[in-house]
Amino acid sequence: MAAPATSPPASANLRRIVAASLIGTTVAWYDFFLYGSAAALVFNKLFFPGSDPLVGTLLSFLTYAVGFAARPLGALVFGHYGDRLGRKKLLVLSLLLMGGATFAIGLLPTHATVGTAAPVLLTALRLVQGFALGGEWGGAVLLVSEHGDARRRGFWASWPQTGAPAGQLLATGVLSVMTALLSDAAFTSWGWRVPFLLSGVLVIVGLWVRLSVDESPVFRAALARAEARRAEGAALERMPLVAVLRHHWRDVLIAMGARMAENISYYVITAFVLVYATSHTGLSQQTALNAVLIASALHFAVIPAWGALSDRIGRRPVYLLGAAGVGVWAFPFFALVDSHHFGPLLLAVSVGLVFHGAMYAPQAAFFAEMFATRMRYSGASIGAQFSSVAAGAPAPLIATALLADYDSPTPIALYVIAAALLTLLAVGVARETRSRDLTAVDGNAVEGDAVAGEGRTAGPDGGASSAVPSGGA
Repeated sequence: MAAPATSPPASANLRRIVAASLIGTTVAWYDFFLYGSAAALVFNKLFFPGSDPLVGTLLSFLTYAVGFAARPLGALVFGHYGDRLGRKKLLVLSLLLMGGATFAIGLLPTHATVGTAAPVLLTALRLVQGFALGGEWGGAVLLVSEHGDARRRGFWASWPQTGAPAGQLLATGVLSVMTALLSDAAFTSWGWRVPFLLSGVLVIVGLWVRLSVDESPVFRAALARAEARRAEGAALERMPLVAVLRHHWRDVLIAMGARMAENISYYVITAFVLVYATSHTGLSQQTALNAVLIASALHFAVIPAWGALSDRIGRRPVYLLGAAGVGVWAFPFFALVDSHHFGPLLLAVSVGLVFHGAMYAPQAAFFAEMFATRMRYSGASIGAQFSSVAAGAPAPLIATALLADYDSPTPIALYVIAAALLTLLAVGVARETRSRDLTAVDGNAVEGDAVAGEGRTAGPDGGASSAVPSGGA
């Protein structure tokens, strides 16, 4: 029998839970994006001064890419313990690790002071950042998904997703203020440290909010059932990773495919466009940056709207619309950027991010609804973070290499279209999850029992209806 659905939490409590997740993801993305901006502005001079300027920039961006490489490891470790110990404990740890690493970067001695130890320490702290971010996303979206009213799960779970544009706006805004107030010499000498040290304040605020929320009731109920089964002499639980790969391998592949267009399009639209607009069309860096900043504010606003729409018509239709949109928009995007004017550039980036939001908004609830409770943190994190290594991490590098080889945006547009087709295929074969009752996905498969209750979904009236197991063969 499916477990009864939990009653919706009080609105004040739910708002506090959403705020805790949103603040945490904003801090995490602030730290992650801040590093990327600093890598372009000052790290090549401060940590790789012996290199040719271009080589120094490439080396600083290499340390940036290291953060992506550490995210799958964070997904594995945080997913494992998040499924064993709970979402809240691991979210507190991820926030401390991310904020602590960022704060420590602000205190790092440079190459002029400690020599080659400086870039080594910088790389180590970047690894910690990536490791923490790999665990942050899954826990943040699950805490909201497992607390929220099932009828509006897509809307509420989309709010932690707004942490990405919020973090980018905050990081870029703080850097812009510092560069505007300080001379180049002062910013290079000490001003660059201030945004990193500010992360310490943001972490304190995030911890204050995050410690005030309760553990997910869905997780507590699943943990109680697992403990009761063990008390009755049932077999020990398998490791969450093993259970995910055995019972949810199909869902992991779907999640990875779903992330391809979402991840690749985001970094082409927000990161590579800065290179393309300045080097290929002659626009100033500030003009390109302003377009991304304004479009990011729009991105923040449309994500909850797309999430709410996914509650009405389903996760798959909204996601498919976004994937098709970024594919169709690929050629018009570059045509508008090639106009050499700010207005068309802003339109190109804004429409691209609106379509991206149609994928990013329902993604949180969609991935959470795919997996059983006692393996949900592992499954959602693995599916999301392993794909980022193949999608988001190399996307700006691949786009830059294609531009250098062909001196044309056509191959880059085809690259985005290929990613969109892959995502359309992955989401197209997925099952709709909108009406799934998270309490009915009770984790029987973790103990190796029959998967009878694994795929039960809630019908329109809230009752349980039988379905094929989501993660079965």
